[in-house]
Amino acid sequence: MPFLTAAQNVALPTQLKGGGSRRGAGARRAARVAEILDALEMGDLAHRLPAHLSGGQQQRVAIAVAMADDPRVLPADEPTGELDSETAAAVSGTFRTVRKELGVTVVIVTHDPMVAGEVRRTVAIRDGCTSSEVLRRLVTDEHGAESISEREYVVLDHSGRGQLPPKFLEALGMQHRVAVDLAPDRIELRPDRSHG
Repeated sequence: MPFLTAAQNVALPTQLKGGGSRRGAGARRAARVAEILDALEMGDLAHRLPAHLSGGQQQRVAIAVAMADDPRVLPADEPTGELDSETAAAVSGTFRTVRKELGVTVVIVTHDPMVAGEVRRTVAIRDGCTSSEVLRRLVTDEHGAESISEREYVVLDHSGRGQLPPKFLEALGMQHRVAVDLAPDRIELRPDRSHG
């Protein structure tokens, strides 16, 4: 709401839900609003109107509003779509904070490869079907250096059909038909070169 401060916007969902009539409800609500805004590094801006916040700050307030009711899952549809890359990176960091500090599962729908590459699990949808899944985890080597380990999987439907990642197909020049062989411990796919 453009006429409410950041803190008032965050408090609004719980006020509309009710629960403000019991003794101490206002103080509990104010404490929760302060906790959320502080976790998202917006505590110092709690009394500003949206027009006096940057685009990234407005996105963080929107995330705080979504967190007001203590959700277990936070859905976000293209949360960085209208932001520059630096602000988008900051908003992505906010989602990591929500997951780590507030314990909420964040589900993001995005076309932004930067955002998709920063989460622990990415499920790709192509032509209306789930096509692949990428799982990432933090790995520490024997010298204490940390890196991200990434593994991509093809998702099979109930009929055993899967969609191979386009970058794999392009790298091997696979089109139309693919040669398939069963090895003892794997299925081998190769470009079909039998017809010139």
